[in-house]
Amino acid sequence: MGKRILTGSFVALITPFKEDGSPDIEGFGKLIEFQAKNGTSALLVMGSTGEVSLLSREERHRIITETVKFKKLGLPLFYGCTANNTRETIAMVQYAAGAGADGAVVTVPSYVYAPVDAALQYFLEVADASPIPIGIYNNPIRVGTDLPSEAILRLADHPNVVIDKEAMARPGQIAQILAARKEMSLMCCDSPNLGLVPAVMSLGGHGTANMTGNIAPAEMAIISKPWNSIEDAFNFREAYLRLLPLIQFTYSKVNPVPVKSLARVLGLPAGRLRKPYLNMTGGALRAGLDIVKRLGLAQQYGYEIREDLIGEESPEAPTPAAPPTGAGACFIR
Repeated sequence: MGKRILTGSFVALITPFKEDGSPDIEGFGKLIEFQAKNGTSALLVMGSTGEVSLLSREERHRIITETVKFKKLGLPLFYGCTANNTRETIAMVQYAAGAGADGAVVTVPSYVYAPVDAALQYFLEVADASPIPIGIYNNPIRVGTDLPSEAILRLADHPNVVIDKEAMARPGQIAQILAARKEMSLMCCDSPNLGLVPAVMSLGGHGTANMTGNIAPAEMAIISKPWNSIEDAFNFREAYLRLLPLIQFTYSKVNPVPVKSLARVLGLPAGRLRKPYLNMTGGALRAGLDIVKRLGLAQQYGYEIREDLIGEESPEAPTPAAPPTGAGACFIR
């Protein structure tokens, strides 16, 4: 039996919080329903867009156990299962599998800066131990490890590895992976700074793993549809160029600050970001709201805008002497 190849818009969902700061399980249900109605192909719960690094193990277990109850036909739920080491990552994957998850997404643990051979062994051990399909995430900016195409293709041969999420800045690597025609879905994040989306889709990629779909799911579904006709290509171009200002906004600060701050103002279940993240406020946030209004998304999705949540301008942080390496790249996991 072959692998199930995921295509289309794979949205990295925000984690809604209640006023007391605890995960809002009912809010998750509403967000999943919203995505199901608007063309999303799959959801990633508790990626970095879902503030996973700020959740306790107990909270992660609870979110998995409760949100699988909201599963919709045709909308698989994947869960971010990366932990601090190989053993704990495997334990999280196995917990998700036991609870009924459709799949797991893992990346190299943060701060390890694992060399490629160590990262490759890590992914293979996780895939070997997993009862559910695995998505690997190549995100060098976030974790310090950059997998070359040879490593990705080695992982693609594993029967449990079904998705490669790419967030490096080399369209040539996309071509190398797709040219090998492996039985694996290749997706990229929607960061406009990396410029991967047009390359991935034009070369025959399977979709995008995106965060802008939290705000504009139907548009991201069009952008993420594989090209099977010239009409698909034209639809992509029109939707991508139209939505580009919103995509640029969602990557204007570290993920998930812009997208979750905007979702809160639009009346979606969101809550405040968990500290030490700070919600975007003032003119920076209003710029995102203005884009939503200008594109007609507020009316299209029936958003109940909360102008009172925009607040005052946040004090600016001191300007660093030099930008960090790779600033502005993709930040979803």
